Amino acid sequence: MNRLLLPCLAACVAAGTWAFGATSSFELTVAAGRHERSNVPVRARISRGRIGNEPILSVTLARADGKSIPAQWTGPSLTSTAAGEVHFILPHLRAGESLQLKGTLSTPPARAEGLTWRDQPGHHIDLTLGERKIATYHYERLDESTPASRVRTYKVFHHVYSPNGERIVTGGLNDDPKVHSPHHRGVFYGFNRITYGDGKKADTWHCTDGAFQQHERFLASEQGPVLVRHRAEISWHGKDVAFATEERELTVYNVRGGHLIEFASRLRSPSGRVRIDGDPQHAGFQFRAHNDVDAYTTNQTIFIRPDGMGKPAETRNWDPQTRKGPVNMSWNAMSFVLGTNRYTVAYLDRPDNPKEARFSEREYGRFGSYFEYTIEKDKPLVVNYRLWLQDGLMKPEAVAVLGSDFVEPVNVIMQE
Repeated sequence: MNRLLLPCLAACVAAGTWAFGATSSFELTVAAGRHERSNVPVRARISRGRIGNEPILSVTLARADGKSIPAQWTGPSLTSTAAGEVHFILPHLRAGESLQLKGTLSTPPARAEGLTWRDQPGHHIDLTLGERKIATYHYERLDESTPASRVRTYKVFHHVYSPNGERIVTGGLNDDPKVHSPHHRGVFYGFNRITYGDGKKADTWHCTDGAFQQHERFLASEQGPVLVRHRAEISWHGKDVAFATEERELTVYNVRGGHLIEFASRLRSPSGRVRIDGDPQHAGFQFRAHNDVDAYTTNQTIFIRPDGMGKPAETRNWDPQTRKGPVNMSWNAMSFVLGTNRYTVAYLDRPDNPKEARFSEREYGRFGSYFEYTIEKDKPLVVNYRLWLQDGLMKPEAVAVLGSDFVEPVNVIMQE
């Protein structure tokens, strides 16, 4: 099973007969499996051998009754070896049922619509749906002209907006001197105990003692009616050298009811072994809510776990001393209050992410997990997570459905 992006589908695309080098038709079957499906993205991978050298730029899909389904052609995702992918949103399918679809791959470009990237070169890029903001990637290069500018630019991260787009719900780049842990930045990824070279140390969580993460370039970008995706090359630096290179990919799907965000990363070391380590509070893939949670509503934060709903401000954390606490959870969720609005963000893990995954929760609005890993020249660190943000307080059963869709996606079979 492919690691990345929602339904990571082991699909085979039937060889098409190209008409005037412009189109190729195919048929596919989508099977729900043992779970009922609602509002889930679906992906089918297409090999180079199936499409030849044709520059595919668009795709159309229709049900057996002729009703069309919005679909999008993209290049391969981060870990995929396919030539491209077909994406669409499956509105609903009962457990055990299947759906027949017909599609056409085309060389003419698709009409520009749906989710869009809007770049402010050298500083940040906004993701919008129409005029509604969904997320922002901050990628300004390291600026060490002043201590304040270094703090502002020593790591890259993604801000996330509320479902209605009216406010940022994540923390980071806050000018308030009372901000709790200013090194926390929205949706972010780093480790405070990294060893490289001849025993040298680096901390890309706090970015102290010369350490930092820096955006180098964009590697790929997609936008359309079903999803947006971008992939960036990010260098990880210690005090003296860049010791690793990351490919970081963020995908956002155009689904109803909230923001469905996919995070994937491949971290390589060109020079040799790198030991990745940390602790639950200062390492891994993490989400940090806006600092107003810490300032005003900490006692209203609720964590939703596979074993049920927690009490307000109650947290559970893996303890490095006793080596006890929550590990290898398939999902966790945090419900927090900003102003008069309550939100819930679900954090979804995968079995093939590195384990033991050690979880942390903070009532001021940060949660996530970390692990230990050793990168070798031929053994990069690859991870894949998903976040779901919506209005209101979610129930454990609803979060569990999101987790099932992530780790047990629909099955797609492509036919002649």
